[in-house]
Amino acid sequence: QSQLVESGGGLVQPGGSLRLSCAASGFTLDYYTIGWFRQAPGKEREGVSCISSSDGSTYYLDSVKGRFTISRDNAKNTVYLQMNSLKPEDTAVYYCAADSMKPAVQHMCVTVNPYVYWGQGTQVTVSS
Repeated sequence: QSQLVESGGGLVQPGGSLRLSCAASGFTLDYYTIGWFRQAPGKEREGVSCISSSDGSTYYLDSVKGRFTISRDNAKNTVYLQMNSLKPEDTAVYYCAADSMKPAVQHMCVTVNPYVYWGQGTQVTVSS
């Protein structure tokens, strides 16, 4: 059974850091574009970052550029989201998703929503 499992969330103070992991089970991530999304209470889900399958290009939501970094480790079949300089407005449930989208549309991977596989989410809370 194909699954994505997020981990690494928790409670941190403003300015702190977390590294989220997205591990694939039942399939290999090598040929999938992976996205990170988040949803805060009362707000719509938004794309945070993604990494393409074709050339490994990365894309970010403007508000996290310079603070977050997405990466993939094919040997571990895992994608990571390193989050630094966290702010209270980063508080949300974070989800990873995978899709075998065509190379021509992968540059839009942070904004397109029809990803096939989704994880269960991990809570990130930034508060003093």
